[in-house]
Amino acid sequence: MKKILSALLFSAAVSFAPAAMAEETVDITVASSHPTVIPWIGFIQSHFMPKVDEILATTGNFKINWQEAFGGQLYKANATLTSVEEGVTDIGWVFSYLEAAKMPLSQVTGFTPFTTTNVPAQLGTLGELYETFPAFKKEWEQYNLVYLGATGSDSYDLYTKKPINDLSDLIGVKLSAPGVLGTWLRGVGATAVDGALPTFYTDIQTGVSDGALSLALGVLPTKIYEVAPYITRVNFGTVFSGGLAINKDTWDSLDTEVQDAMLAAGQYYSDEHAKDMITRHEIFMDKMVELGKDQDVPVTISVMSEEMRQQWIDRLPDLAGEWAAATEARGIPAKAFLKAYMDGLREKGETPLRNWDLN
Repeated sequence: MKKILSALLFSAAVSFAPAAMAEETVDITVASSHPTVIPWIGFIQSHFMPKVDEILATTGNFKINWQEAFGGQLYKANATLTSVEEGVTDIGWVFSYLEAAKMPLSQVTGFTPFTTTNVPAQLGTLGELYETFPAFKKEWEQYNLVYLGATGSDSYDLYTKKPINDLSDLIGVKLSAPGVLGTWLRGVGATAVDGALPTFYTDIQTGVSDGALSLALGVLPTKIYEVAPYITRVNFGTVFSGGLAINKDTWDSLDTEVQDAMLAAGQYYSDEHAKDMITRHEIFMDKMVELGKDQDVPVTISVMSEEMRQQWIDRLPDLAGEWAAATEARGIPAKAFLKAYMDGLREKGETPLRNWDLN
């Protein structure tokens, strides 16, 4: 009788074991306004998502069923914040450049050009500020977001229809630029045309603008060099462009194991993306020259002289001071944030060409 009972108990344990260890599938939509050929979007697909899967596979308790909608399938560049906020997508890249009114502190790098070209140092500093500066964290969380990782750029340059041999060549020129980065044209007589990478090609082609203030990692995949073949390396510096975020309601519905996996994957995504920015910039510059050599107007690259670059820096008004004052008027501690950002960079060994917090 004991043998029969033991056999029955063993059989029951075996039959229930698969149910107790069943893998739970979690449906997650991940989307973006930009296509995956843009590196920081492609890294969501090639780094963030696989890393989440890898981490969750160590226990086998959860599996993500990813529903992908990249490249503007669900929303365009002017709706990245609201689309994650409202749950149009669960996870998405938030383009903070275009959200100056709603995310003022996230614009700090846009008002401090010629500060750094070190993407890891810049994103590392902002990551630290997210954890230590409550107003910065609130800026994201108040829109029903949970921040997963930062995105930045390679250094910005000019891509134009005509060559730029002197600063006077910029007078009256219309240049496509994203959001607040148009302020970098103040003092040289050029006019900013607001837009984003997906619109630059058509804007230049149709005469809405005469070129773009942009970055190699965005210009190459969108082929902007075809319509703006003159590249002037100004080396404005790198910027914090936004971040990967998840809708808070979706986040709250997830098991802590899944949440932890996403946070770890988000940090991995941000770190790898920052390193990639540095190595890929020169490769993309060379590639544009190669691909554009047989165009009607071949792609050519010129480097702005240090003297002309310094003239540009000196002609700029106190961009950071103006931004800080306007933001302080809204009750947001922008001056303290600016100082913390600049100090953070200097502590990491950076030497800004203009100390915007000391103006």
